[in-house]
Amino acid sequence: MRRRSVLTGLGAGAALIGARISARAASPMDLSPLLPEGTRAEAIMDALPGKQPLIKLAFRPPNYETPIDAFAEAITPNDRFFVRYHLAGIPDIADLEKAWSVKIGGDAANKPLEVSLDELQRQFPVVEVEAVNQCSGCRRGLFSPHVPGVQWGYGAMGSAVWRGVRLKDVLARAGVRAGAVEVAFGGADGPVMEGTPDFAKSLPLEKAMDESTIIAFAMNGAKLPHLNGLPIRLIVPGWTGTYWMKHLNEINILSKPFDGFWMQKSYRIPKGMFPVDLPFTTQAEEKTVPITEMVVNSVIGNVPDGSRQPAAGFTIQGVAWDRGHGIKQVEVSTDGGANWKPASLREDHGKYAFRAWRFETGKLQPGAATVMARATSNAGETQAAQLKPNPAGYQNNVPQKIAITLA
Repeated sequence: MRRRSVLTGLGAGAALIGARISARAASPMDLSPLLPEGTRAEAIMDALPGKQPLIKLAFRPPNYETPIDAFAEAITPNDRFFVRYHLAGIPDIADLEKAWSVKIGGDAANKPLEVSLDELQRQFPVVEVEAVNQCSGCRRGLFSPHVPGVQWGYGAMGSAVWRGVRLKDVLARAGVRAGAVEVAFGGADGPVMEGTPDFAKSLPLEKAMDESTIIAFAMNGAKLPHLNGLPIRLIVPGWTGTYWMKHLNEINILSKPFDGFWMQKSYRIPKGMFPVDLPFTTQAEEKTVPITEMVVNSVIGNVPDGSRQPAAGFTIQGVAWDRGHGIKQVEVSTDGGANWKPASLREDHGKYAFRAWRFETGKLQPGAATVMARATSNAGETQAAQLKPNPAGYQNNVPQKIAITLA
């Protein structure tokens, strides 16, 4: 895949370090008690360029998660949106803001071409989609026993309004030949060590041609933040963030399944373990398939674990989401799951977006209590009562348990 010039080695680290705003140790209020002790000991609150302090889990490449209190509302602000990179060769912002283009080709393209950012914005219909971008490994750090990988808590996700152009309109300009099966994507970030596989992904043609799959150049009414894909990125609503290619600069229409490392060797799950609407059949193997669609899930955003709350009553707020059916209901328990009551759903921002909700507890008995929430989608799917173990720690949608003291 094609890459622009990138910051590498000490240069990238120095540039980001020099631009940091602040750092402090992450407190118990920021971190789930289910995270590994090593992660809890090392995590700090750190502000990257253009960001408020996020939970730093790794710096090179940068992997920073959003604090849980951002998830009391349906929209995640740009400066609180999580940062996820696989490779440490991150394009410099000055290079990204120069003239930019994306190449469209591949063996199943009739007319390979190159489209500039200006042409994308002026020559194709501009659309918006509100959608959740969730890292495939979100909540991996909450698995028991723990599994390898970035030990994400609840915050490797966010929901935003993405503005751009439909991918299918751009593909039509290149011409999709009969027999095309997948569309592959590359970005400008890259490896700093020889032999490291470049990060590239593919989509089945049907998903690539979906009305909601877009090439975005704006996020929540502003240009994309540097570390969230400037100047353009792929938006694949309903699917996990591994397909949401940042710094997009190459698209290839293919007549055969893409054979890159990040498709065939990584981001795979046991076959049949999780529900999907669109199976990725061209990448399926006997025992595994690529992780694709998100499962129904929810999170409580305004009640920190270990906090004290008034026994006279308080408000619980959070968000729920799924892969695109929409949220039918959210239920809340204040007694560790023994009893459940319906929460009030707030404004519907669309089937791919966070659905915010709230719940008034009423008067409660003083003492220790455990607060939980669970969502059910319009497809009738409810959060799992028990964790489904898998080697990479994907699709953890067991309801969170928040221990509080009522006084």
